[in-house]
Formats: sequence, C-alpha cells, structure tokens
Amino acid sequence: MNLLDTCTLLWWTLDPEKLSAKAGRACDRIEQDGAFISSITIWEIGIKLKKGVLQFNDSLEGYVHRLDRLGTIEVIPVDEKIWMENLNLDWGHRDPVDRTIVATAKLRGLSIITKDRIIREYYPHVIWM
Repeated sequence: MNLLDTCTLLWWTLDPEKLSAKAGRACDRIEQDGAFISSITIWEIGIKLKKGVLQFNDSLEGYVHRLDRLGTIEVIPVDEKIWMENLNLDWGHRDPVDRTIVATAKLRGLSIITKDRIIREYYPHVIWM
C-alpha cells in the first residue's frame, strides 16, 4: 500500500498530469487498492490555502468531504507513536510535515508516492521515477 504526500494528493485529485508516469500508474490503482494520507496532509493543505500559496474552487472542508466520499483514501491520524517516530528519525530534515509523513510510512510499512527529492534520498520506499 502507498501513502501519498501532500503534493501527490493534490496533483492526483486536481492536476494529474503533474504526476510522473510511475506515480500516475500507482495512483491509477488507488480506486482498486486504496491508499493512505497522513492527517498532517490536511493541515498542510489548509495552511497553504490560508497563505494563498494554494487555490482551488472548493473549501478545505469540501475538498476533504470529496476525499471521504471516494472511499479509497484512509486518513491516518497522527498519534503519539507517529510523533515519537518523527522525533527519533535519524534525519536532519527539519520540515515537520515531511518528517511526519516519513514516520507514518515507516511505522505502517508503506511506500510514499512523492516527487520530493529530500524524502526520496532518505526513505528507501518511494514511488516517483
């Protein structure tokens, strides 16, 4: 199973041509196999909307409701185990969202679909290229 990072989720749902061919094929299987996102991804999208860095024709609540209606994306809450794994990662990267996504994937044994080079260099189970 796969965990989508924030950009992958946004591109898969709003602008799929931005996905690499390999990531696109993995996302095409979401309808059959399902996939995961971290709850921190929803927070990150909300922050990007508030800052005006991201815009789309829906509210955050509407977007999350649409994801929920798909029935194929499971949101993994960030609990104390994920926070502890986040803190224990032997990784100098300081972005709390990326660290949380990696910690979540690591604890759940998931691959991450991400274009993020920094994640790809650290975490061995990434789908992109």
